[in-house]
Amino acid sequence: MTSRKYRILVVDDEPSVLTTYRMILEQKGYDVVAAASSGAARKALESAKLDLLLCDLSLEEKDSGFEIIDYARSRQPGLPSLLLTGYASRDVSERAQRSGISVLFKPIDIQEFLGTITTKLRNAHEQAQASGQ
Repeated sequence: MTSRKYRILVVDDEPSVLTTYRMILEQKGYDVVAAASSGAARKALESAKLDLLLCDLSLEEKDSGFEIIDYARSRQPGLPSLLLTGYASRDVSERAQRSGISVLFKPIDIQEFLGTITTKLRNAHEQAQASGQ
């Protein structure tokens, strides 16, 4: 991977969880954009070029994490995405797999969390290099 700073959008409607994710990622050198609602996430997606989207499945508004990821991909096709949830059913897992979305279950294991993020960013970087972007 290059030495540039990767920009990650984190979406979670629980302020303490959002703050924790942001702090962990910033300590690892990532540029983090935090959104506490689907509306804030959509606004961030309209104004920022992102490298990765981390989104909670259950948001306080009408949108779920799937709708936010779909919206993100409509604006930035191929955006690597990671769904975070404490309530995943088989349907959620199958939908995520069909859509190429990784799922991490809460409570999050920090090493798995960081490892998954590194892998997603590396894979996206390699794909961009292979396609000449």
